[in-house]
Amino acid sequence: MNTAGHSEATALRGLELTPFRGLRYDPDRVGSLAAVTSPPYDVVVRPDGLHHLQSADPYNIVRLILPQAPTPSARNEQASDTLRRWQSEGVLAADDKPGLYVYEQRADDGMLQRGIIGALRVSDPAEGVVLPHEDVMPHIVADRADLMRATSANLEPLLLTYRGNGSTSAAADIVERVADHPPVLATTTEDGYSHRLWAVTDPADLALIQSDLAQHQALIADGHHRWATYRRLRAEHTSPSPWDYGLVLLVDTARYPLRVRAIHRLLHGVPVADALAAVEGLFRIRHLPGSLPSALEALADSARDGNAFLLAGDGAYHLVDRPDPDLLARTIPTDRPPAWRTLDATVLHAALLDHVWHIPEDSPAHIAYIHDTAATVEKAERDGGTAVLLHPVREEVVRDLARQGVTMPRKSTSFGPKPASGLVLRTLDL
Repeated sequence: MNTAGHSEATALRGLELTPFRGLRYDPDRVGSLAAVTSPPYDVVVRPDGLHHLQSADPYNIVRLILPQAPTPSARNEQASDTLRRWQSEGVLAADDKPGLYVYEQRADDGMLQRGIIGALRVSDPAEGVVLPHEDVMPHIVADRADLMRATSANLEPLLLTYRGNGSTSAAADIVERVADHPPVLATTTEDGYSHRLWAVTDPADLALIQSDLAQHQALIADGHHRWATYRRLRAEHTSPSPWDYGLVLLVDTARYPLRVRAIHRLLHGVPVADALAAVEGLFRIRHLPGSLPSALEALADSARDGNAFLLAGDGAYHLVDRPDPDLLARTIPTDRPPAWRTLDATVLHAALLDHVWHIPEDSPAHIAYIHDTAATVEKAERDGGTAVLLHPVREEVVRDLARQGVTMPRKSTSFGPKPASGLVLRTLDL
């Protein structure tokens, strides 16, 4: 690592968002813009998710973010070759001017979210500019770093939030004004979300946005592993370089609050009966009749009073709550704030995974982390494993812990809606 190259990181700064020449699909070269998009790489969860996306269009972005080959090196080489070929064939083309991009997502239920996509200066944790709230898994960071090195590209933006001044800020004013004009891209994906993208290239607008954002810090809402990857790759290259920046979507949650959902666990090779037997006497167990929605309502009711989990995978639902205080006293670390010690994810990892089920949290062979509730249950039923469903954490708890420098257990929250992958890419060669 070239420490001299990053000596400027000790200075106190806010968010530094930089324009870039976005790499975008030529709509005339693909079946449709919707058909080439994908959820973020770690949210492709349906049983046939990868196959479905690959079949949607031969140019679907999943061929870059989740390449398929027998070995990791072959996968990364394949992604690199595919990206270069698509560029040479004109399937992907760079915009003429550097810019920032206003990105809008809209749902039928009235949800509207707008934010700004740009290349953000990668900062060190000590600066307090970008706040993580979850730990990361080293093997995933290594995997994403290998892919970014091979492609020399940021293939999908991570999601950051900041608390602006609502409609009174310069950035908010520009976002709303730009959204009144025709977009450079518009599509509706199969999940029902409509997506629109505008390029902001006017120097005066860019300067106002940058000046406004420089007053703020951001919370990582989604993309902790990609942010850790940005930091690793920045450390490997002498500054200044394109690796000093990483592709992000910044959303002002004072104006556009995000939704917070839980990330569930799938225990491979652990039948529900075995998981429940191990919990017997340590938690209260109630077997619930009815559907998944009614079971989730019971989980939400129980979670108001303390730690609660829903186990599924055997065709039924089992509410596990009211943990034994002695178990928590023996297993929960005491060197963290009370808000951390009482998190469901903390109790799940420290008490259940470590001490009751003896499952390593960072082993893909033993556990999977899945955002979609129904998909988690479906996979457990199909594979004979156990789905562990969690109730979501409130956003203010996440932000307060992050400001204290306290990270939550891995994969504790799922903020959304997440940006669709494939709408705009950043290649470091431009």
